[in-house]
Amino acid sequence: MKTKPSSFVSPDCLFCKIVAGTIPANRVYEDELCIGFPDINPQAPAHLLIIPKRHIASQARCTAEDAALLGHLMATATKVAQDYSLDGGFRVVVNTGDDGGQTVNHLHLHLLGGRHMKWPPG
Repeated sequence: MKTKPSSFVSPDCLFCKIVAGTIPANRVYEDELCIGFPDINPQAPAHLLIIPKRHIASQARCTAEDAALLGHLMATATKVAQDYSLDGGFRVVVNTGDDGGQTVNHLHLHLLGGRHMKWPPG
């Protein structure tokens, strides 16, 4: 899988600091491209974040060159959902920009499960 170097970090980014290990997080998943950890403000019984190790500010900053990484993040969300026995279903959300509800400017997937999800979401 060809991706941009995973060493690119933003020194002021909260999630880059988690990737670097300068801010602790309970890593429930990790590989060469991404990590997963519980959200500090869970909105469901299972609420985990899947983030790339390489800094990308948001989904809006992704290009065609990021397709393999984006696919990897989605596949990772599925694996983590299986690890958490979310057999009844789960939701994957990517908040993008201020109007989209993004509060940390580092691309991240919210994996939510463990209860029935309502629609519309918000």
